[in-house]
Amino acid sequence: MNESLTQDLHYLDRPDGRVSYTVTGEGPLVVAVPGMGDLRVTYRDLVPPLVAAGFRVAVTDVRGHGDSDTNFRVHGDIATGRDLLALIDELGGPAVIVGNSMGASSAAWAAAERPDAVAGLVLISPFLRERPMPKAMAALLRGFYRMLLSGPWGPGAWAGYYAKTLNRGTQPSGLAEHAADIRSSLKEPGRLREFRELATQLDHSVVERRVDDIHAPAIIVVGELDPDYADPAAELAWMGERIGAETVLVPNTAHYPQTQRPDLVAPPVVAFLDRLRVGDGWRASRA
Repeated sequence: MNESLTQDLHYLDRPDGRVSYTVTGEGPLVVAVPGMGDLRVTYRDLVPPLVAAGFRVAVTDVRGHGDSDTNFRVHGDIATGRDLLALIDELGGPAVIVGNSMGASSAAWAAAERPDAVAGLVLISPFLRERPMPKAMAALLRGFYRMLLSGPWGPGAWAGYYAKTLNRGTQPSGLAEHAADIRSSLKEPGRLREFRELATQLDHSVVERRVDDIHAPAIIVVGELDPDYADPAAELAWMGERIGAETVLVPNTAHYPQTQRPDLVAPPVVAFLDRLRVGDGWRASRA
């Protein structure tokens, strides 16, 4: 595990519990958040180049995940987005938010809700709209998540799906260790329940309704093999056009291109952040 993600653990007080985070580096603030069922160490290969480029990077765990508390009753894009905005206020914003998966959806919602707090967005494998499917299929999917995450098999089942399906293509360095850390974390009291509640409450239509309110500069990164999109390249093109974002399609990667091919993800992300930097802060978002 990258040392910058394990040292100096801090907690942000929120309704119902605390959200954990670490801070590394000096410079304009970047706040990074992982996705559902993941840990903040997912940014192990992205934090060092951001810090080396002169940015202060805060990496947070999602509610109920990692080192965060397990007392939360509300989960999802809006709840996580509010946590991100509270963390930015705590650390002294504005900030650029880096998000992966539902963390990216939460970042997009936060940018729509508080343009003054969000100077830019780095969206990795985001969902800016709910996946189109019949209501019966959506209910079936939620039932699948509830069954998958309701027994002693849950931690291992999710860790296996994470490693084999969501990381298809190029295998990231340390994948086996990371999947084992996810499995161990989910075995801790309360964590599987929190993950299950998030998975069954998640509804990206709350972000879709706010897309027109997103004015922050953005870069969107998607893996060409991502199983969460029917057509990853087409979805990336739609998202890029929809919010006026730069786009990067990463070859032979799936849902976690930041760990699968950090050599292809870090350079455009650092370049994007450099274009937004003004001295020790960020330039104003476009109106």
